[in-house]
Amino acid sequence: MSIVASAFIALAALLHVYIFLMESVWWTRPATWKRFGVPSQAAADTTRPMAYNQGFYNLFLAGGAVIGLLLFFGGQPAAGAALVLFSNGSMVLAATVLTTTGPGYLRAALTQGALPLIGIILFLLA
Repeated sequence: MSIVASAFIALAALLHVYIFLMESVWWTRPATWKRFGVPSQAAADTTRPMAYNQGFYNLFLAGGAVIGLLLFFGGQPAAGAALVLFSNGSMVLAATVLTTTGPGYLRAALTQGALPLIGIILFLLA
C-alpha cells in the first residue's frame, strides 16, 4: 500500500513542479497566461512577479514531498512521513483556499488537490 500511496505523492509533486514551470518560467507565454485566465499580455507582464513568487511555493511543496519520500524509504520513516504529510497537506489546503477565490477555480482546485489528498489517505492507511 505504501508504494501506491507513494505513487500518488510523487504525482502530486510532479504536478506542482509543472505548476512551478508555468508560473515561474513560462508565465508570459500566451498559452500559459490564458490557462490562468489572465486577459492580456500586458496583464501577464504586470502579474509576472507575483506568479514567479507563487511558482516557487509550488516547487518547495514538491521538494518537500520528494525529500519526504526519500527519507521514508531511506531508513527514516518518521521524518519522511512527517514531511510527506506536511507538504501534501499544504497542497490540499492551498487547493481548498483556491476554491474560495470563485466558482471558476473549482476545476483548478480539484486538479491541484486531488492527487495529494489521495496520497495522504493512502499513506495514512499504509
